Order: sequence, then structure tokens, then C-alpha cells
Amino acid sequence: MTESPLLIADRGAVRQITVNRPDKLNALNAATLDALLAAFEAAAADPAVRTVVLTGAGPKAFVAGADIAEMNGLTPVQGRDFSLRGQKLMRRIEKMPKPVIAMVNGFALGGGLELAMGCHLRIAADSAKIGQPEINLGLIPGFGGTQRLLRLAGRAATLELCLLGAPIDAARAQQLGIVNRVVPAAELEAETFKLAEQLAASAPLALRGVLDCIAVGGECGIEEGLEYETAQFGLMFSTDDMREGTGAFLERRKPAFAGR
Repeated sequence: MTESPLLIADRGAVRQITVNRPDKLNALNAATLDALLAAFEAAAADPAVRTVVLTGAGPKAFVAGADIAEMNGLTPVQGRDFSLRGQKLMRRIEKMPKPVIAMVNGFALGGGLELAMGCHLRIAADSAKIGQPEINLGLIPGFGGTQRLLRLAGRAATLELCLLGAPIDAARAQQLGIVNRVVPAAELEAETFKLAEQLAASAPLALRGVLDCIAVGGECGIEEGLEYETAQFGLMFSTDDMREGTGAFLERRKPAFAGR
């Protein structure tokens, strides 16, 4: 059997998925895309997992991009299929019913930035470098980069990153809204898991409701979005977690959410 390109470990209710190709700066080849898709499907289906942290192995890279050696020999049809393969993964992550945090520990370039943007939250080390350098290879982003970057950072920043192809540092990425937080590299893991554990202790069904509302509302008009939010809000009143959360507030104690 081929060795898995991933490392998967649980810390309580937090599952860490690590792209484990440090000799290739964790570049995304077809096998790694498929393994990631399977890993996220498994995390979605496992009731013991409440939050997922995604990162890359080694000190240099989160994911430095798609595997250029593999792409170099592709035909146009194979290139399209490779793009669809990557987009399927990013969409699976984006539509996860549980929060996914990208722990950006180094280079997040090309497919690596696209992978991070598929996650719900992004925490970057202050040493991280972020960008869409495909133009330098005679390519364009193919895993959703032009679309998610546009939605996160706006038209001007997207044009700059995609047309010039130059990476930016983590501080600028935070200013543009591409990453949520920037922390010293030595504190990245501790800060990421502090946030992951906070999310894991929250009400799972309410977390899913928030994720669903934002995903739907981001792609439709305000009236449709508000209608969907109202329906999800009402649905929360059918959950044990809502009774537990409001009861705990009234009783001045910490809630214990069960995901029911």
C-alpha cells in the first residue's frame, strides 16, 4: 500500500489533519487531493469530531502549491479534471458542518492559499507568505482562487495578487481580510488549538446553523438570506442544546452541549 500523504490525529474533539509531504513543501498532487477529500468526509461523519485543524508538516510550508511536476505533463482535458478535483475538495471543506481552521505555518501559495481559503477560519504565523503565483507559470488559479479571494479580499486585492503573482506577508494578508489572525510563529499551534477547543465546546448544531447561513447568504440576495436565517433560528428551538444553553445562562453555570 502507498503511504498516506496525511497525518491524522485527534486531540479530544479536535481533529488535526496534516499534509505530510515536507520534502515537496506539502504540494498538492492528485493522491493528496483524494486523501484530503476522504479525510474531510470522515471528519464530517464522525460525531466525536467537533472542530478540524488543517496544517502542513515541517517548518517551511502550509502548502506551497499544486504539484508542478505532476501538472507539467497534463493534457488540456487532464488539466481540467485536475482543477475539478481540487475544486471538489475545497467545496467539501467550505461546506463542512463543523468549523475548519487553517493553521498557516509557512508558505501558502497557489493551491495552498486556495486550500486555506476553503477553510472557515485562518490563523497564520507572522513568518507566513501568502499568494497566487500561477501567472509566473503561465497559469491561472484553478482550485477556486479567483472566486474565494474575490469574496474575501475584494476586486483590487484579487487583481493584484493574481496578476502580479508576488507573495505578501501575513500582516498584509490580515489587513486584506485573507487571514483572521496573525500570531508569532512560536505561538501558532497553541493559539490555534485554543481557538479550536473553544469551538469544540460550543453548541455543534448552532455552529452548523451559522456556517450554513453564511454559506447560503453569501451567494444569494438579502431577502433570501434573511429568510434562511429565520428558518435556521427557529430550528434551533427544537434542540436540546438550545434548552441547555439558555438554561445554563439563567442558572449562571457553564453549558454542556451534547449536539442534540
